[in-house]
Amino acid sequence: MTTEQPRARRPRRHFSMIRTFVLADFVTLGNGFAGTGAILSAMQYLATGRETWLWVAFALMPLALVMDFLDGRIARWRFKKSPLGADLDSLADVISFGMAPAALAFAVGMRGALDVAVLLYFVACGISRLARFNVTSAELSDGSGKVKYFEGTPIPTSLGLVLVLAVATWQGRIGESMWGGAWELGPLVLHPLVLLYAASGSAMISKTLRIPKI
Repeated sequence: MTTEQPRARRPRRHFSMIRTFVLADFVTLGNGFAGTGAILSAMQYLATGRETWLWVAFALMPLALVMDFLDGRIARWRFKKSPLGADLDSLADVISFGMAPAALAFAVGMRGALDVAVLLYFVACGISRLARFNVTSAELSDGSGKVKYFEGTPIPTSLGLVLVLAVATWQGRIGESMWGGAWELGPLVLHPLVLLYAASGSAMISKTLRIPKI
């Protein structure tokens, strides 16, 4: 009596996850790479004091925006999107338009305890805004499947904050010379300029503010 031999297990292919990526996913990763590069450049500025690194960070931010704009267009143009596409996009956006602007604010001088609390609030708002969009996008879409409007401002609007920091850097108004100076509230320090981050974060999580999607 013969017994059936167990079937050989099919060997897993190397880089099997990467093989599932489509072109749009690699563009999305480019967005995340640009944002990460901006964060590392801000850290390099803090380590060396060389302002050139700040300008590298500022230059990478528009590149992240271009990548964020292109990935959806490429997916629609090629009629291809992967199951990971939406999550990849949100994670890249958190890095590029949440963490990177906060890191730049810290690098240019917003390092007081209250500054850090505001920056943490800003990043938390960005994460929450993207999570809410992923959950509610089906409800907000029209018959064609496209989202008609955003609830709250899209997270890439944080590039407006980066532009403010770039202008301040160009005018030499960072660090000890920061616009608005610093408020000392007992042992705590707050730079009024950081309140722009509080306003931006609050606008992201607004339920009543509706922005038409172009």
